[in-house]
Amino acid sequence: MMYKWFVKQLPALAVVAAVAGVTAQPLQADTGLMADFPQARVEAEVPIRSPGHRVMLSPIREIRNEIRSESMARVPVEGQGRLLQIGPDTGRADARSWYRRQLEKLGAQFLFECTGRDCGRSNVWANQIFNQSTLYGRDENQDYLVAGVLDEAGSGWLALVYTVTRGNQREYVWVEELKLGEGSQVPGFSLGDGRIRGPVVVPWSGAASHRFDWDGETRRSLLEWASEPGSRIIINSFSELRQQETLEQSMARAQAAADAMAALLDRSGVPAAKQVKIIVGPAVRVGIAERRGDRIELMVVREP
Repeated sequence: MMYKWFVKQLPALAVVAAVAGVTAQPLQADTGLMADFPQARVEAEVPIRSPGHRVMLSPIREIRNEIRSESMARVPVEGQGRLLQIGPDTGRADARSWYRRQLEKLGAQFLFECTGRDCGRSNVWANQIFNQSTLYGRDENQDYLVAGVLDEAGSGWLALVYTVTRGNQREYVWVEELKLGEGSQVPGFSLGDGRIRGPVVVPWSGAASHRFDWDGETRRSLLEWASEPGSRIIINSFSELRQQETLEQSMARAQAAADAMAALLDRSGVPAAKQVKIIVGPAVRVGIAERRGDRIELMVVREP
């Protein structure tokens, strides 16, 4: 019965798995969004002020010298871009995770993410999107994300993070922090008081007992949100399909992890009546490194 229900719900689960963001603290108005990656050196800072700044929300292509993208926005913004060279003792993955974790704690809505050749040509991103030739690198060694954030005054911001490895093996990250002007419309970004918060991505391990990899600050924020009257917490449980493992076995592991998380939340003050468990298992694939493997994605939905 569970698997029949799951198949019927699969389109909805794909939507749930695509929603992104989460929280810990409100963003102070009129400040920058994120701290720089500590193991990187700032090479350039560029002020950005435009009545129609172009923000890509899907992979890009160049056809007859024209940039094509299925989804993009042109919005009035004011902010800055920063070019940083990543130090030799770390790498792009660490830098990407640094910025992504900060955005999660700010309650970001992740609007688009891509990696490798799925993003399009690095040459186009470097020279025609960001106007930073230093960012021209290998198509297979790049990634990009764009997220929307609301500050405590209700103003909307966009954060863009692009990392790349050049042919000489040097690695760079480009960060744009952009405050949206009045009347801005960005596909997928709710500038009102969003009812859905999350997901908080929590990797898990174990079988007889489960270990959840999340920090205390994020856990406290999630519990605070879930304590609001009428709120519900969604436990989306994912599992990686192992070698020689059947679908039923993988789904059973995801079910066990969801049950363990539900019990933990119950002990923390979120009763079963406020929980909704969705067993996804390996059925929804997400191409972003931070959202792969055995994990639970927690979301809080508030009353209308």
